Amino acid sequence: MLKKLLLPVLLSVLCLNAAADEAEIRKSMEAKLGAKVESVTKSGYMGLYEVYADGNIFYTDEKMTAIVVSGQLIDAKTMKNVTDERMKKLTAIKFGELPLDRAIKQVRGDGKRVLATFEDPNCGYCKRLAKDFLRLENVTIYTFLLPILSEDSVRKSKQIWCSADRAKAWNDWMVDGKAPSGREDCDTAAVTKNQEFGRKLNITGTPTIFFADGERVPGAVPLARIEQKLSQIK
Repeated sequence: MLKKLLLPVLLSVLCLNAAADEAEIRKSMEAKLGAKVESVTKSGYMGLYEVYADGNIFYTDEKMTAIVVSGQLIDAKTMKNVTDERMKKLTAIKFGELPLDRAIKQVRGDGKRVLATFEDPNCGYCKRLAKDFLRLENVTIYTFLLPILSEDSVRKSKQIWCSADRAKAWNDWMVDGKAPSGREDCDTAAVTKNQEFGRKLNITGTPTIFFADGERVPGAVPLARIEQKLSQIK
């Protein structure tokens, strides 16, 4: 009987201690990293804590005697990349919350498969991606103009946004190398808001792809991988 009465108390104490540990780790890591810590959780391996901050995963022990930076945590039994799996979850978004009215929309075929990208018009990898996208079928692509490389990127983004046919202007430049030459003094608030939104999502490079299930894929990826992912989403 006493054991039954004590068990909830012991569990509460353990939970409070764990919360205290995580709060202390959060506070100390923020001071060491100089960045806001989004979450602190037990990794389940070697007593390490997973610390998610500034778009990166760090690992540290309870006493913070060491910090693992840019390390990959691998499950030795399954050989699963634990860090990679956690990053997918931590950086995922709710696709329905994307401000799609601020994106260039392209529909091919029935358009049932959906993805969104954040791209800079002067990004070489984005240009390669644009060429690959021409081979995608039955897809709707939302392209958010995210000029982060230079002032010329901002100017080109505004010219493309001000074009009568934004999708054509985008592909003319990204695929065919025909630079936009139109006006850039229309309502370009979408471009500025995309820059702010990109910072909120911690997008630091282009292209960055988001699939309909919320998964984020940074950087240029092979078309085959994109096709595979699109086919997996129901």
